[in-house]
Amino acid sequence: MSGNPLLEEALAILDDLIAFETVALTPNLDMVEYCVARLEAVGADVRLTHNADGTRANVFATIGPGGDGGIVLSGHSDVVPVDPDDWTTPPFEASRRDGRVYGRGSADMKGFIAISLAAVEALPRNRLKRGLSLIWTHDEEVGCLGAQALAGQLEE
Repeated sequence: MSGNPLLEEALAILDDLIAFETVALTPNLDMVEYCVARLEAVGADVRLTHNADGTRANVFATIGPGGDGGIVLSGHSDVVPVDPDDWTTPPFEASRRDGRVYGRGSADMKGFIAISLAAVEALPRNRLKRGLSLIWTHDEEVGCLGAQALAGQLEE
């Protein structure tokens, strides 16, 4: 491993995230619940927006002071469908070789979510001057369906 505690934690989170089979148009609630638990543990205000049948959800979390301005880190929880025959490693299990992580979503977007979670957990909240928001939508790979639903809610 790297000896960098933040990177070590991000890689551990990535292992967990890759294991969630969040293929587009299939349930993502197990992964959402995992992320929500971590966010709430650091004091984030978390709001979920569910799809019509309640099987998928967007995550909107805010940390730090309210008010105008701030930073938004945005990504998505779904991955494209996978044919296991096209893989040399199990697609929903993190595998490492030659300094790289292999697994469905490792680069798009579960790697980003893992890094975001690790960074938020290490962030000294008392130093935030503006809010930090994390937005992770569902079904981006099939038309940004979660983002469309979230956009309407954000206007309210």
